[in-house]
Amino acid sequence: MQTITIDKNFKDLMPALDKDTYAMLEANLIENGCRDAIIIWNGVVIDGHNRYEICTKHDIPFRTVEKEFATRQNAVIWIISTQVSRRNLTPIQLSYFRGLHYLSDRIIVTNKSGKNQFSEAGGDDAHNGHHPESKSTAVRIAAQYKVSKNTVRRDAKVASAIDAIGETSSEAKRMILSGEVKLDKKALGELSKIPKDDLAGKATEIEEGIYEKKSPATDTMTDQTSPDYQEIPDGKAAPASQVAPFELALAGIQPLKAIITRLPGYIIPILPKVTKKADKTLLRTELRTCIDALEDLHSQI
Repeated sequence: MQTITIDKNFKDLMPALDKDTYAMLEANLIENGCRDAIIIWNGVVIDGHNRYEICTKHDIPFRTVEKEFATRQNAVIWIISTQVSRRNLTPIQLSYFRGLHYLSDRIIVTNKSGKNQFSEAGGDDAHNGHHPESKSTAVRIAAQYKVSKNTVRRDAKVASAIDAIGETSSEAKRMILSGEVKLDKKALGELSKIPKDDLAGKATEIEEGIYEKKSPATDTMTDQTSPDYQEIPDGKAAPASQVAPFELALAGIQPLKAIITRLPGYIIPILPKVTKKADKTLLRTELRTCIDALEDLHSQI
């Protein structure tokens, strides 16, 4: 009988089920048996971790299907693609998976120069007999997930930060991906710059629910030499506008809301005239870039 093992890093790629969902799955498997195969690679589970755990616990028979991958990174990409197509993921989970897909894809190299198999055409690849695609890794991943290449590169920073935190605390990583801790992409990008030795303290703060992004003074206060400030009698600087911050923020959102409300009526009637696949892809990419920007802003409020 083949020995089946669990790889913690593979298992941690999947968002953990909440207690109620896990209990429902357990009850279903006990009553109806395990109908779906456990997918393995070289004896390691890559899909069906919860089913495998429950079946092993209750001695429920199950079958396995062996997949073949050239490298560990190929296996990671398969796991990510499977999860994204199967689950209703949150924005932060999608960002994490896109970033991880990008980072894993870049590791897969095909020549001694160390260039990625999808590096720009020409250069050393031509001399090594390789014929790479002209599109960069970021462009290909962006097209697959219908986002911009810049979004993919930002997602890579998010994934790096979450994985770095996960190396220190798997619980902190779980809390971030589950949404129990609200950290926007900007905050995670800042965490990715922190030395690993300092991440342990941040991970503890996340676990205890006391982590707050330490914003530079320039993030929350305008320089007192700025024209936006004026002197008041007691010598202190004060904003020229005395409008409440909430009203200022709302005033910025309202015009955007008006544009978004009118957008479908403007775009949808002319879509039938957009016949080129490349043009449609570009429109989706541009729209997704706007959506990502709005999601980032939404998570910061």
